[in-house]
Amino acid sequence: MNYSIGFDVYGTLVDPVDMGLHLENLIGDKASEFGQLWHDKKVEYAFRRGLMQQYADFTVCTQQALQYCLNVYQISLSTTDQQQLMARFAELSTFDDVIPGLKKLVQHGHQLAAFSNGPELSVRKLMTNSHVLPHLQHVISVDDLQTYKPNPDVYQYLMRRMHADMNSCMMVSSNPWDVIGAKSAGLQAVWVKRSPSKLFDPWEIQPDLIVSDLCELAEVLNS
Repeated sequence: MNYSIGFDVYGTLVDPVDMGLHLENLIGDKASEFGQLWHDKKVEYAFRRGLMQQYADFTVCTQQALQYCLNVYQISLSTTDQQQLMARFAELSTFDDVIPGLKKLVQHGHQLAAFSNGPELSVRKLMTNSHVLPHLQHVISVDDLQTYKPNPDVYQYLMRRMHADMNSCMMVSSNPWDVIGAKSAGLQAVWVKRSPSKLFDPWEIQPDLIVSDLCELAEVLNS
């Protein structure tokens, strides 16, 4: 069976914590902790805005999360340095399995989309810079609906954009909350367990499939 597959971007296709030398050059030996907190906080801010129905796009969430982290670590960065850090989100690297996995899925006739909380233009730029875009048929953003995952409306929107139904549309994400959101909206959902130490939420909603990477996903769907 051929599926219409929506891939979460940050954490599934690219590593949002891996700012590497960009953070180290400005922040020093706390760069890894800073990067993780920054990621966690921007997701939290998106959740809050979705629940409050006070939408601002993901760039705003990311900028405010950066300011929070600077306050936590008592770091002062110039406006220019902050802008440079924000710009680096267009240069995040893919996980090693992403392009090989996507190629195998396309070869077997699956329809693929990047499906993100990020604005479409930003996601397209990131997918272009990371050489992922040629392997996708769609780039779909929640920005079109002015809300965020895991609102069920956004998963229904994914199905409409991909002209798919609940039997043929699949969400693939490394984020358990995203998998749970997709499942609760009626989609099939795959959890990409990118680390052996990661745990799935002990909810009544569980993924249809657990894989370690996208190459394993391709093997399972193409078998």
